[in-house]
Amino acid sequence: MKAIALTHYLPSTHPDCFIAADLPTPTPGPRDLLVRIRATSVNPVDTKVRAPKAKVESNPRVLGWDAVGEVVAVGQEVTLFKAGDRVWYAGDISRPGSNSELQLVDERIAALAPVSLSDVEAAALPLTTITAWEALFERMGLTRESTGRLLIIGGAGGVGSIAIQLARQLTRMEVIATASRPETRDWCLAMGTHQVVSHHQLQADLAELDISQLDAIFCTNATEQHWDAMASLIRPFGHICTIAESSEPWDLGLLKPKSVTFSQEFMFTRSLFQTPDMIEQHHLLGRVAALIDQGVLKTTLTRTLPELTPATLAQAHGELESGSMMGKLVIDMARFASQP
Repeated sequence: MKAIALTHYLPSTHPDCFIAADLPTPTPGPRDLLVRIRATSVNPVDTKVRAPKAKVESNPRVLGWDAVGEVVAVGQEVTLFKAGDRVWYAGDISRPGSNSELQLVDERIAALAPVSLSDVEAAALPLTTITAWEALFERMGLTRESTGRLLIIGGAGGVGSIAIQLARQLTRMEVIATASRPETRDWCLAMGTHQVVSHHQLQADLAELDISQLDAIFCTNATEQHWDAMASLIRPFGHICTIAESSEPWDLGLLKPKSVTFSQEFMFTRSLFQTPDMIEQHHLLGRVAALIDQGVLKTTLTRTLPELTPATLAQAHGELESGSMMGKLVIDMARFASQP
């Protein structure tokens, strides 16, 4: 099968950042789906995995953890899907990714894709939606009856864009998002946030809105940069959740006087550790597909690249690394899958 892969970990500007590879067609394990990829999205995790380092792969490594495609074969223990089903998923970071013609994915972390979205529109959502859903409803424990104020730091990014929608549509909270440019502010408002503040002057902007404390904070980037402000703004017994790692330690002592709960979210945990509740991602994606088809949620797609090549994949990584991406970038795989 065809794939776009890497053997060396190079800057996205390097001409050999990615290479075209011809790899063996994978054979499904007992609970695997073999999926022909129709569209794939690029996420910050892709750029972090590809970040320059001395390591060299003896076999080409395929990245990509967001996909929509057609099931072409199933493992002998598969019960949830059949050949011909159109599925979406974020995959497993410990297995080969979706920058390829075919990919294996465990049925427990896939679901039928929303019928109202095209392949490209749907591929913008799985990884970011799982991340936001698990953060808001599993880590932070928000429900349809939750009230108070929720701050989403990084509202215009992929995770922030869908987190705004989930919180606005599935809770009763006042949703406040951070954005710094006019276009990202407008995007956050279009996603449904009640208020937008600048992350460059977070406390000052909140003070102008007469907001001195927050019930919950979901941080999607630069945790260390916002740590002191979050510790100051969170209310007693509030909850802070982050998906962004840091090279510097966080001073958890700042949270102790208020008995604040702090948690981290990594959407690959279930698949990486084969947890007993792995199938919850199947259920989660199924619920989200239904909400999309009901018109409650919408795609966060803002940019489409027309085909997968070493050059377009490097371009996609570069755009994410620029820090200016709004919503999600998706690569249309239709031509890649159909070419001989």
